[in-house]
Amino acid sequence: METNLLLDTYLKTLQLPTFLRNYRKFAEEAAQANHSYDRFLLALAEQEVAQRERNRIARLIKAARFPLLKELADFDFSCLTSPHKQRVLDLARGEYIPKAEPIIMVGNPGLGKTHLAIALALTACRQGRKVRFYNAAALVNELTQAQEEQRLSRFLATALKQHLIVLDELGFIPFSPNGAQLIFQLCSALYERVAMIVTTNLRFADWTQVFGDERLTAALLDRLTHRAHILEFVGESYRFRQRLQREAQTNGE
Repeated sequence: METNLLLDTYLKTLQLPTFLRNYRKFAEEAAQANHSYDRFLLALAEQEVAQRERNRIARLIKAARFPLLKELADFDFSCLTSPHKQRVLDLARGEYIPKAEPIIMVGNPGLGKTHLAIALALTACRQGRKVRFYNAAALVNELTQAQEEQRLSRFLATALKQHLIVLDELGFIPFSPNGAQLIFQLCSALYERVAMIVTTNLRFADWTQVFGDERLTAALLDRLTHRAHILEFVGESYRFRQRLQREAQTNGE
């Protein structure tokens, strides 16, 4: 009994919670199966490593601040004629991230751009990458507040520590001149250093409506589209299709 108490204490001190939780059960199983000490220890170590990896991924997902979690497996590609499913699955491998290549998703509302942006970013978290999700309008507010509190440089430095930043719903709300400048400053800082996923319902020719300044818009597009993966979403509104399905089910009852 004293041996177990002492072992429990040592495992807590060494911060091996999975060892602590499993060693009694694993010891019984090893004795019954006549496993060697090495095999018993290996089984415990594998559990500890696997649990630490699960914990690390959970922390990365929490730090990303997704508004909700969306999976690639749950997306209905039959609603779209573009982009093709295979192209999205190829991007999910994450090779664009170490290259700091942007993904720009362009298309009308309701086609699933946010779903796929979150799904790709969630996949990146599971690959061990640091991700941060922003709604474009909320990001401008955060940047403005950081500027007013004289911590904009710190905000940008923190952004540069990410592997992937998602900028969702760019174009729904026009920016003030200062807001446009701040978004440009952030994107310029991230250019060729941090991968981005941008979703927008505006064609590139219409971005001036959001940013106001033609020269600033041209400079921003030049940076964002350089080496970018541009996914044009064409198809039937995902939400509209779901509503029709619900109505059909209701009428059929």
